[in-house]
Amino acid sequence: MSDEEHHFESKADAGASKTYPQQAGTVRKNGYIVIKNRPCKVVEVSTSKTGKHGHAKCHFVAIDIFTGKKLEDIVPSSHNCDIPHVNRTDYQLIDISEDGFVSLLTDSGDTKDDLKLPTDDALLKQIKEGFGDGKDLVVSVMSAMGEEQICALKDIGPK
Repeated sequence: MSDEEHHFESKADAGASKTYPQQAGTVRKNGYIVIKNRPCKVVEVSTSKTGKHGHAKCHFVAIDIFTGKKLEDIVPSSHNCDIPHVNRTDYQLIDISEDGFVSLLTDSGDTKDDLKLPTDDALLKQIKEGFGDGKDLVVSVMSAMGEEQICALKDIGPK
């Protein structure tokens, strides 16, 4: 035994895990799943019967919640697959800067300035027009696996 002090360098973050495990056979339509390291919403699930030597398999068709791309995966139903922690938070829109970033008001009264305008053209047009007309807008921000994006808009009345 030595009296030396040991110093450990850790490159891990102290935050909560970005995903949690769930048995593939219990994942349902409209649930979430991680496919190719992307958080996705499940749009279709089909389960095949067990083969001569094996497991029943679940075939997932899902859409990436941030890019809208369609992804597919096949997992044995008894195995675990990763499920993303998906949060949806509403913020009031304060300002839109020229460089495409939005300024949002949090529940605690602070501002959140690190979010870009959405890439979806229809939603982008609604936000810009509503803000230009001086309406009070509330945006819904979806966050999962370290990414955030504006996904919906609500008009809460005139200023």
